[in-house]
Amino acid sequence: MHRTRRLIAAVVIASSFASLPAIGWTQTVASIPPTASIAVAPQYDTTHVYVAPADVDAFVASFLGTFGGKSTKQVVATVTPTPSSTTSQLLQTPVGTVSVFGFKTPIPAPFGAERTGYLVTDMDAAIKAARATGADVVVTPFPDPIGMDAVIQWPGGVMTQLYWHTTAPSYAPFVKVPENRVYVSIDRADDFLHSFLAFSGGRVVSDEAATSGIEIGRPQTTFRRIQVESTFGKLIVFVTDGKLPYPYGRETTGYEISDLTSALQKAKSLGVTLLVPPVTVGERTSAMVEFPGGYIAEIHSITSPTTR
Repeated sequence: MHRTRRLIAAVVIASSFASLPAIGWTQTVASIPPTASIAVAPQYDTTHVYVAPADVDAFVASFLGTFGGKSTKQVVATVTPTPSSTTSQLLQTPVGTVSVFGFKTPIPAPFGAERTGYLVTDMDAAIKAARATGADVVVTPFPDPIGMDAVIQWPGGVMTQLYWHTTAPSYAPFVKVPENRVYVSIDRADDFLHSFLAFSGGRVVSDEAATSGIEIGRPQTTFRRIQVESTFGKLIVFVTDGKLPYPYGRETTGYEISDLTSALQKAKSLGVTLLVPPVTVGERTSAMVEFPGGYIAEIHSITSPTTR
């Protein structure tokens, strides 16, 4: 396995699933290598979107039409170690990057369960750190056509892809860094947080024990909301009892834009469905939408620059 070269963000994922035991958080944190050398930058991390092949073009047109940006050339490839075929392309926008997959064959399990792909500089170091911080390596490293991939599962069940490629990337930073939105149980929230922080080298920006439940469609309740930032980007942890009205919990990413009203109008004209009309909590106004093909996303604007 190559160990020292940087990765390029790419649209290809693949997996070979073999479970390995997790190593306890308290046992090995001191031995974890510096995570600053593992993460690259937010613009090389991607949300994974799986849609039916017939819906790929409509999804791409609506996503780029809403947020701007461009797509790589669509390719058809085998991206798993087992026989399969999928269309694959990368959508790069000023507010988020998306890997789009339109499988022409049945999707091998557990593909589709990973939410995000994190670019790492060294796969060996990343796997060692994941195990050391309590994550399970559910997909051991394997070669793909342009590099190497693995999938890990954090305490609490959240799955993330790690990937490494042989050609150095050069992508412009985001204008607005998107949020990876993660829902975890009350029982495992602290375990998840400890593991992710140790792996990513991140920091807690805020930890609100009782924020308004309007953000999860339950305005009469409160819940714990944790904001984390790291070299991988932004992460919001929603700690709930799991009683979530649709579509909350289905979205994987939150996109920040300057003008929410204009963006929603544009999105609707491109076939995007408004699932939850805009609601305001503090300085944040957000809505939930569904793109053609079924991809659900949160879109928001911030009224004060002091929160950015």
